[in-house]
Amino acid sequence: MPAKRSLRVPRPRRGVTVLAVLPLLTLAACGYGSKADSDEGTKVAADAKKTDGLDSVRIGYFGNLTHATALVGNQKGFFQKELGATKAKYAVFNAGPSEIEALNSGSVDIGWLGPSPAINGYTKSGGKSLKIVSGSASGGVKLVVNPKKVTSLKDLKGKKIATPQLGNTQDVAFLNWIAEQGWKVDAQSGKGDVTVVRSDNKVTPDAFKAGSLDGAWVPEPTASKLVAEGGKVLLDESTLWPDEKFVITNVVVRAEFLKEHPKAVEAVLRASVETNKWINANPDAAKAAANKQLEKDSGKALPADVLDPAWKSIRILDDPLAATLNSEADHAVKAGLLEKPDLDGIYDLTLLNKVLKAEGGDTVDAAGLGTQ
Repeated sequence: MPAKRSLRVPRPRRGVTVLAVLPLLTLAACGYGSKADSDEGTKVAADAKKTDGLDSVRIGYFGNLTHATALVGNQKGFFQKELGATKAKYAVFNAGPSEIEALNSGSVDIGWLGPSPAINGYTKSGGKSLKIVSGSASGGVKLVVNPKKVTSLKDLKGKKIATPQLGNTQDVAFLNWIAEQGWKVDAQSGKGDVTVVRSDNKVTPDAFKAGSLDGAWVPEPTASKLVAEGGKVLLDESTLWPDEKFVITNVVVRAEFLKEHPKAVEAVLRASVETNKWINANPDAAKAAANKQLEKDSGKALPADVLDPAWKSIRILDDPLAATLNSEADHAVKAGLLEKPDLDGIYDLTLLNKVLKAEGGDTVDAAGLGTQ
């Protein structure tokens, strides 16, 4: 593995427009708007009162370990506890576009979402559709290869490497890494010194096993599924970032909902902070809870040889790591997939910092891209 490099975080980009909206992150789950219930998460205290006068708050997430806060918060009932008599309703999505659509239509109020979908949703709406109100996870992305075909990073030249989708978070990261090696790849077609194959995470393990792929730059648990099929981790993306941290999941809220129901948003953020604290204090129990919710949502739990290494590579946190989001957008610009976006105002961390202060924790900042 190469020595760790220092990544200079660029200054925020302002006053520019979107050339092409990035295709959004696709992760395996149980489908657009699938209902996600849990035994613990649906209990309401007898003396509970409604939050902000609402009958329900609709929460969206992906059935993926990088959305562990939502999985565990649902399974253990943290969201329902904070919302009182206001029902916590859940919907599980298998792709960023469908969750963005749900936010825009008002069928979801708050959601766990990757950085590329958040950037896309914000820029496409001219900054009117959503706000990032918290971080949730870092890491959990790896380059896994067939060790019989690839033994070093230099061996990737001429090989077929999968990413989840054109322009998604991992695709942009891989294209940026390729460019830093001095290699050339056409971003749209994926053809060049390395062949970048856009492959849904649900089918990548089978394609890898069949030998049609030499490797993949993918999030967990897909990376660990490839390892279970005989693959080898050649690079962990976290080693390419300062302090080995980069945003992989954020909490976003429909802008109108944030304006009209700040108490409900604050309640969800209290639950998110509480959930993250519990996950980090009880990693084994949290891993089991996340897997239990995955099984409820998709009908299938992850086996231990996939779950255990995948869980270890993900860092659960409240900090949205705003500077790294700006860097990821900059990488998309350099790849030719995005014109310099105006991300000014994408963050509103006011309520999160209120919750963190009340908990005696450190506040976080928006890297000049919003309020805090």
